[in-house]
Amino acid sequence: MDYSDSSTFSTATGLDYQYVVLQVTLKEKFIGTGSGNLSELEKCINDQAQKGYRLHTITTSNGGSKGLLGGDRIQATLVFEKVTASR
Repeated sequence: MDYSDSSTFSTATGLDYQYVVLQVTLKEKFIGTGSGNLSELEKCINDQAQKGYRLHTITTSNGGSKGLLGGDRIQATLVFEKVTASR
């Protein structure tokens, strides 16, 4: 999946950290409401779940418009926590 077009994606280092922080830029639809690339956010969350992380926190901020017909941008910062097996 190419994240360079409508979103940016910061990949984790690949090290076995307790927490992983990722950022996804959501592109708002020009006509109507909602995000035009929610499937990318969903994929990001599911990819981390497969690696043994759960979504701990998500925050968003308005990234502004990218110009005429560009729609607004919302920056989502996601914090994932490593799921440890109970003993």
